[in-house]
Amino acid sequence: MMTRSQRAPAALLAGVVAMLFSFAADSQTRDQGPWWPNPEWGPGDQAGASNRITDSKVLEALQTATTGRVYELGQLYEQGMPLFGSRSYSMILPTKGPAAGDNRLVANEEFISTQLGQVGTQFDGLGHIGQEVVMEDGSVEIVFYNGVTASEMDTPGGLQRLGVEHIKPIVTRGILIDVAGYKGVSRLPNSYEVTVEDVIGALEDQGMSQADVRPGDAVFFRYGWSSLWSDPAAYNDNPPGIGVAVAQWAAERQVTMVGSDSWCTEVVPNPDASLAFPVHQELMTKTGVLNLENLRFDGLVEDSVNEFLFILTPLQLKGATGSPVRPIAIR
Repeated sequence: MMTRSQRAPAALLAGVVAMLFSFAADSQTRDQGPWWPNPEWGPGDQAGASNRITDSKVLEALQTATTGRVYELGQLYEQGMPLFGSRSYSMILPTKGPAAGDNRLVANEEFISTQLGQVGTQFDGLGHIGQEVVMEDGSVEIVFYNGVTASEMDTPGGLQRLGVEHIKPIVTRGILIDVAGYKGVSRLPNSYEVTVEDVIGALEDQGMSQADVRPGDAVFFRYGWSSLWSDPAAYNDNPPGIGVAVAQWAAERQVTMVGSDSWCTEVVPNPDASLAFPVHQELMTKTGVLNLENLRFDGLVEDSVNEFLFILTPLQLKGATGSPVRPIAIR
């Protein structure tokens, strides 16, 4: 039996939970919720922050390329690369068919078995991350970007809404924020949370300021974590990353996307042990800002390049949650 001193905290907790439940149930419907409909692009939008890649933004971005030097920002897709959780990657070459024609033509092809959009250098689509929400009628729905619910978009054959095919090609201005360099280390320590103060300090260290981050930009954070790519166990072990405050900072600056040289961009685990990957929700689910993971910035760092033309085009995989990509920077 609980004592009076034990019952008081329990009653207080129950009251708080009931209050939160009541608030949620009174304020969230399919048409109106805390992050939907999107205030910039309306209730039918499925492209998120890729809408910021306008003609004028592309022309602005083209001006940043002055030498024509190309930098590969993606990792190789290969057997043995770091993978999250139980994800898998396998490629085999089926047996060649018989030679054809008088010229005895033969051909190779590949068969790939994997979570195609969520391995290697991976681009997260808006149908990847959602949140369980109590609706006005008391029902519980899984809600994604712009209020789209799992019940109206999920099918075994792919997403009926928010598929990666709705993301527009991204040709924009890229900014690399070298947090590891600013901290004077080759690699940030495990579970280090990158703060807004770190971001501002790193920008200033590069001769830039917050004002240099403009709407439509793609902003990337370097933690030095790609140096562990050949050691999957170490790479997967609690990487550093940005916290919710930096995610909000990026969204306030109306960027198109963020990315990093770790497998999730955000700090793992979150300093608030009650939260699971909240940065993903803050960016993709709530604001439509896109996320790119498992990058490498060695070439950019060696050449002291912090501003560049950035190009990324997700595959048009109808109904997919993400896409393999080959991101490039042009100086």
